[in-house]
Amino acid sequence: MRAIRVAPVALLGAAACLLMAPAASADVLNGGTSTSFTPTITPSTVAPGGRVTLGAMGCTSDATAFSGVFDTTTIPSGRSATTTVDQDARRGAVYEVTFRCGTTTRSANLTITSGATSSPTTSSTSSPSGVLGGLGGSVDTMDPTEIAAGSALVAVASAGALYVLRKRRTGRQH
Repeated sequence: MRAIRVAPVALLGAAACLLMAPAASADVLNGGTSTSFTPTITPSTVAPGGRVTLGAMGCTSDATAFSGVFDTTTIPSGRSATTTVDQDARRGAVYEVTFRCGTTTRSANLTITSGATSSPTTSSTSSPSGVLGGLGGSVDTMDPTEIAAGSALVAVASAGALYVLRKRRTGRQH
């Protein structure tokens, strides 16, 4: 009796995995880069000559960031990059920083401090192997190979459970 309850649930789970695979891999099929990424600038307020750390969370390829107040910077996938703001940046101004990931562009603002500082603003750099907080992987694309392997594991586990339950049931009848 127990095998009858488990089999439909196992089949329903396998069917759900197969139905979700095309939706999960849509980004991979449409060019391979994620179109939803979040640009970050740390700190968002800096003195002329200060350093900022730029990030493009969720971008599955190398991203670029450019602005009129620093040189174009390449941000490696899954990491951040540090750049120096020009010494002649206008105090009190807000500069737009444009981030490009594949064919998608986003922007963020960088504010230049209006008061005089004795030393440039610096920020700590993050470790390339550190944890990326935030969306928890919900932005990254799925690899079709990983989806197929996961579906195969679910199917094998379901078949194994069904076999064990059926064997256990037939063993009681003797």
